Amino acid sequence: QVQLVESGGGVVQPGESLRLSCTASGRGFTINTMGWYLQAPGKEREWVGTITRGGTINYADYVKGRFTISRDNAKNAVYLQMNNLQPEDTAVYYCRAMLMSGIPSWGKGTLVTVSS
Repeated sequence: QVQLVESGGGVVQPGESLRLSCTASGRGFTINTMGWYLQAPGKEREWVGTITRGGTINYADYVKGRFTISRDNAKNAVYLQMNNLQPEDTAVYYCRAMLMSGIPSWGKGTLVTVSS
């Protein structure tokens, strides 16, 4: 069993930045890909980006140039640096880890609100 805990959400003004963190804990697991998703109010969950264990990163087009994903394998952690946030970025941000076994694990999410 793997538990994922996100942190770093909050309320910011347009143009500001936030850095989200997600740490996995548990016993006897190895994580392959880690990633971020968001779910805006009234909408379905959307993919933001993923990073493989080897460091290959892919982003959704709408975050390219503003969001940066990084990872610390030793800490089983993944990060999401979000710059120039806009009101449309308001959402609950979820971390997902895909284990080497092929089983996905999800965090409970952290809320990001962008408002003036």
